Amino acid sequence: MKKYWSSLILPGLFVLAWIFALSGSAAPGAIAGESKTIADLRWLVYFAGYVLIVSFVMHFFLAKSTAKSIGWKTNGFQYELSFVSLGLGLGCLYAINHDVASLVTISIPIIVFLFLAGVNHVVEIIRLKNYAPNNTLILIWDFGMAASLMALILASGKF
Repeated sequence: MKKYWSSLILPGLFVLAWIFALSGSAAPGAIAGESKTIADLRWLVYFAGYVLIVSFVMHFFLAKSTAKSIGWKTNGFQYELSFVSLGLGLGCLYAINHDVASLVTISIPIIVFLFLAGVNHVVEIIRLKNYAPNNTLILIWDFGMAASLMALILASGKF
């Protein structure tokens, strides 16, 4: 298990994002008077942004080791994944410093991306018996962040 400690990072960051959100501390880019729901959304988008930028680094610069930890072989699609991760991550960093519409707008592709990535990991678990830690524990991040963003957007009444 020691060599797979990295598989706990994303679930841990998901929990940490919610700890910051629930702590009541000012979210990055917070606007005075905005609702607690929007502040929570800012915290989750903030963490998602940095995770997506790290995903770019991992899938682009450390492609072989990252693919191996997921139970994949390195291929061109992994580099495409890195590019979309970079774009979404930069979009998150933009959105947290702007209005609610920006937060909602960047959250939509992230929700779709993470939810469907989670579905793909489940399919690999079922069809290919791929129980690699970075193919299984990532489900906490994929489904947890997607569901959290969707719930916060719906709760905000801004969708």
